[in-house]
Amino acid sequence: MLDHFQRIYARHAEQYEALVAREDYQGRLLPALAAICPLAGARVVEMGAGTGRLTRLLAPHVRSILAMDASRHMLGHAAGLIRRDGFANISLAVADNRHLPVGDGVADLSLQGWSFGHFTEWYPDVWRAEIGRAVDEMLRVLRPGGSAIILETLGTGSETPAPPAESLAAYYDYLEAERGFARTWLRTDYRFESLAEAESLARFFFGDDLADRVVREGWVILPECTGVWWRER
Repeated sequence: MLDHFQRIYARHAEQYEALVAREDYQGRLLPALAAICPLAGARVVEMGAGTGRLTRLLAPHVRSILAMDASRHMLGHAAGLIRRDGFANISLAVADNRHLPVGDGVADLSLQGWSFGHFTEWYPDVWRAEIGRAVDEMLRVLRPGGSAIILETLGTGSETPAPPAESLAAYYDYLEAERGFARTWLRTDYRFESLAEAESLARFFFGDDLADRVVREGWVILPECTGVWWRER
């Protein structure tokens, strides 16, 4: 039986894209990535690409991107957006984060956004091993000196960063203490066209508690903190 997020990724790409298109309205993600890894001429492998928001953000600045996701449904929507925007340097492939159909040492940058953290819910007893396999793949596809970057939530509806669940705190500690990742964070606030849109999209993805708070606070701009973890191969 699919959980809430698995159902979204399997069936609701259009609504998901409507939400993430509102995220990071101040444009902070791209400079944060570029500060870690030079983007000009970079070959990128992206894991958990979803509808390709990060893919399309990076495409004008890099040599090539191979964007992968386990959901054929999400990648199908991504393909339409890529055709719409005319990008010729993006390739798509259906793939599990733990088994990438990519050779060793082919990328200057391996990237994943808001994907590995789901393993703490889907595999609560063995998440460390499952995330470990995905991190191993991130590092395997990098050339020596290449950079791996992981983006994960430090709180939607929060103005200060903190892991929103104990399981995520343990995962983030694993990245830093056991896998050698450094961390920083940034605000990636959403800006919606109306309070009605903010409530609808927040309820769709984040659930009733946050959506009700959006209404109480009148949040057309929804605060969000995002963690950025990185290391070199």
